Amino acid sequence: MTNLPPLGRYEIDTENSAIRFTTRHLYGLARARGTFDVRGGTVEVAEPLADSRVRVEIDAAGFHTGNHRRDETVRSSRFLDAVRHPLITFTGGPTGDGTLTGTLTVTGVERPLTLTVERCDVTANGFTVVVAARVDRTAFGVTAMPGLAARHLAMSAEVRCVRAGVTDRGEGPARARR
Repeated sequence: MTNLPPLGRYEIDTENSAIRFTTRHLYGLARARGTFDVRGGTVEVAEPLADSRVRVEIDAAGFHTGNHRRDETVRSSRFLDAVRHPLITFTGGPTGDGTLTGTLTVTGVERPLTLTVERCDVTANGFTVVVAARVDRTAFGVTAMPGLAARHLAMSAEVRCVRAGVTDRGEGPARARR
């Protein structure tokens, strides 16, 4: 990452951050798109960069595809079990090669995940980072409906971070529409 934010602590601006995904369903014949709500998180930018830390909290009940029946099924105990496991988390840090590596926790199951940093735009009060990853849902024990629901999700996130204590948060992307 060549465009680095200044050292310090940043908070994720949940209103101006979005996690999007695409996957296949109906035995791969149809595409499904949706979003997850970002609940919160922090970024600590440190020197050296490898000492920096990221923590993102995602609301498991914030799964949205625009299809109420499908959304309720995915939030249920058959898939995300959002009642027992309300948070999906990512914790990790940069590797220095344009990626963030860390641990993704879904349904209480932890697995390593590497996020590719596609862009980082620094502003006066913070930065916006765009990352992407491919997630295998079965690695987290989310195995219901094989064939009907695809195994992999292509994830992308646009996350706006503001310096801790700064109240002007109007520079980020518009929140994902459901």
